[in-house]
Amino acid sequence: MRARPKLHAVILAGGAGERFWPASRAAHPKPFLRVVDGVSLIGATVARARRFASRGCVWVVCGAEHARAIRAETGLPASRVLVEPMRRNTAMAIGFAAAVIAASDPQALLAVLPADHRIPDARAFAAAIERAAGAAHAARALITLGVRPTRPDTGLGYIERGARAGSAHPGIYRVRRFVEKPDLRRAKRFLASGKFLWNAGIFVWSARVILEEIETCAPELHAALAPLRAGARRAGAAAWRKAYLAAPSLPIDTAVMERSGRVWTLPIDFRWSDVGTWASLADELGVAPGSSRAVEGDLAWDDAGGNLVWAHGKVIALLGVEGIAVIDTSDALLVARLDRAPQLREIVRKLKASGRSDVT
Repeated sequence: MRARPKLHAVILAGGAGERFWPASRAAHPKPFLRVVDGVSLIGATVARARRFASRGCVWVVCGAEHARAIRAETGLPASRVLVEPMRRNTAMAIGFAAAVIAASDPQALLAVLPADHRIPDARAFAAAIERAAGAAHAARALITLGVRPTRPDTGLGYIERGARAGSAHPGIYRVRRFVEKPDLRRAKRFLASGKFLWNAGIFVWSARVILEEIETCAPELHAALAPLRAGARRAGAAAWRKAYLAAPSLPIDTAVMERSGRVWTLPIDFRWSDVGTWASLADELGVAPGSSRAVEGDLAWDDAGGNLVWAHGKVIALLGVEGIAVIDTSDALLVARLDRAPQLREIVRKLKASGRSDVT
């Protein structure tokens, strides 16, 4: 087999992190939060990416409002911080990055990573990406990492694995289907079957193959990208803005992954969390009955336990309560049951609808 091309890491940092309100705001979104070990989520993601990406091949895709902060946080040069003129979801963000990278490195392999996940075992993660890259190159496949589930989680999407990909790619499977956020009954059934994996939203493929699949599976998206493919690195802001205005707003899952016949999955066993809500952060930090954690602030008294506290510069006392999040920022206070944390997105939407830009 011919030598494998360069492996690029493409980090997507365009999410709003609304379920992490009030710590996550438009001006300081979730990837910038230092939720564990004093390191920002995007800083930790870049450090993991540098373990496997070829030299000078780590990229971030973000909005203009965060570009300067991302360069400061990551140390990346401006040429590798790709600035989207507007939000158009992950399919366009990935197409943008693939077109830019392929213009100067047509054989490039891409590992697409969300900016806000927590993966403590960086070495195991890099090994999985390298393994997926080998299969993506050899078979021209779209590889998605699938996390072996440990609980019937209703807040995550699932992947049903199909047949083995073949003897040349041990431990890798074809994808039978994707299932979005099942109810609890279905999630329990998925867990019991042993055939389902959590969809981590981490992908490995060649730039050329993902652009081909966008053309096949998402023709409207391809039409928006096509005029810039040949000169993507030289295209100016006006040309990209025109392309974004023409592009549909689609997640890569529905635009390509659910429609393509080239999708494979690599199951992984190491610890992974999308840190999607205060509840998932509490779980990641070991919050349990009788055991609380303070990310910030001085938790001076808590007689029940099972709570998560984020209260910069304040003394917090909790009496007779358990299973709650206390999130205190300079201008907003959230007190919520951890099991209700996924509903925060609705609060943020209602605050925005009422014009409360001061706290969103």
